Order: sequence, then structure tokens, then C-alpha cells
Amino acid sequence: MPGIVKTPDPPYYAVIFASERTEGEKGYGIMADKMVELASKQKGFLGIESARDQDLGITVSYWDSLESIRMWKENSAHRAAQHKGKKEWYQTFSLRVGKVERHSFFEM
Repeated sequence: MPGIVKTPDPPYYAVIFASERTEGEKGYGIMADKMVELASKQKGFLGIESARDQDLGITVSYWDSLESIRMWKENSAHRAAQHKGKKEWYQTFSLRVGKVERHSFFEM
């Protein structure tokens, strides 16, 4: 997965997903890769950043509108992955949606 996403000028939206996993892989990595690939093909998708250690994972996806986020939420393959996540992969998770009004980047 690429590093920091270079998003367009604001406003745009960020979906912040933080999670604590259950024990074991159980196909999680393969599904996560499929979801990134599928999301990247959705209308309004701007990019994704993700990091995980032993305890906590944080994924931030960027979208051009609330409508694009709603369409992604309703995607049938994404809904199936959400169901499996609740059933098998996540002990705890949170989902937050925020409007990005300002950003800055630094690059050497």
C-alpha cells in the first residue's frame, strides 16, 4: 500500500476506521487487499492510508463527498466484508466520518 495520499484541495471527507483484531488471520489480509482494490474503483475515492501494529489498526480513506461514502458503505462486497468483520475479525472497532477543511503536506 502506498504511503501518504496526496489529496486534492479541501473540502473532502475522511472515513477513519480504528480496530482491534481477534486472534488469528482467518483470511483477513486477503479480504483487506480486495477491499482496497474495490474501493479504489469507486466513484469519489481519493485514496487510503493504513497502519497496524499488534494491538491497533487505523485506516483512513478519503472521499470527495458524503454520497460517495454512502455508496461505498452500500456496496454488496463491502457489506459482506463488514459482516465477516463483525463476526470473525474484530474484537472492537470505531468508524468516524469527518469533513477535511484544511490540509498541508511536507516532502523532502
